[in-house]
Amino acid sequence: MNRIDHDHLKIFGARAGEPLAARMADYLSLPLGQAETELFPDGELIVRVEEDVRGRDCFVVQSTCDPVNANVMELLIYIDCLRRASARRITAVIPYFGYGRQDRKDAGRTPITAKLVANLITAAGADRVLCMDLHAAQIQGFFDIPVDHLSAMTVFCEYFTSIRDELGDLVIVSPDVGNVKVANAYASFLDADLAIIDKRRESGMKVASRNLIGSVKNQTVLMVDDMISTAGTICEAANLVMAEGAKQVIAAATHPVLVGLAMDRLSDSAFARIVVTDTIPDEGRLAPIQDRLVKLSVAPLIGEALHRIHHDMSISALFQRATGTKR
Repeated sequence: MNRIDHDHLKIFGARAGEPLAARMADYLSLPLGQAETELFPDGELIVRVEEDVRGRDCFVVQSTCDPVNANVMELLIYIDCLRRASARRITAVIPYFGYGRQDRKDAGRTPITAKLVANLITAAGADRVLCMDLHAAQIQGFFDIPVDHLSAMTVFCEYFTSIRDELGDLVIVSPDVGNVKVANAYASFLDADLAIIDKRRESGMKVASRNLIGSVKNQTVLMVDDMISTAGTICEAANLVMAEGAKQVIAAATHPVLVGLAMDRLSDSAFARIVVTDTIPDEGRLAPIQDRLVKLSVAPLIGEALHRIHHDMSISALFQRATGTKR
């Protein structure tokens, strides 16, 4: 690794990104940038950067998770603050990109909010964006500035490779057709079989998993996805593969969104292990599934990307194993 320039590379953590930003700073042997976000009684936010950033290469880390609107607004204010403080370059590091599922018009008179958020980030003054496992890969094209799209696949594969003998006969199951390319990449890397679940959505809140394409009998099933939101899809899929004779089922998802009935569903689910990353801060939300939870950190991966961006180095090596993306 080239020498890190403590004076010219600055990493700041907004409120939903500070824990991950601190781990990234540790990886790079850098101090975390000094700044403060204050909430006024009327609900307004103000960001104060408490050190000189003039001419610096600044990275602001913020996951736009729940509360989504507040976190998006804080990111925009952070970017504006750094721009007005004469930062040389501002990179918005968004480990989890909220509104990513509103990426197209799937009905009349509906917005494409992912594009709107991309426009806002660009207008605020960001020079580039770094994201992790976007729900739809084409969101990269919504930005008129460079986007680096990282995948957590390398992080997951390192973990599952370390316990590969324990898993035995393994089959990767895609919980829906849209995730087949990602599942196939995992199957190739882990030398596993592939199966697909034909998912039919009954309503916005209810999903029924109907058919399994492939065999899971007497095998360990690994389900991979970019996120677990309400957990309806993945829990229904787990019940299906267990009914088809699977030995055990493991879930792996980059973003533990976990809203609504998700924790109740996962607590009562058939999963032997639930593997997630730290793209979204925990804040005690995951306590009900702690006995089955494995949390992996993406801080070294994102930290390495920041190092390469700062030194104008290629980061394509970080993509080499992650050949699968949704849609």
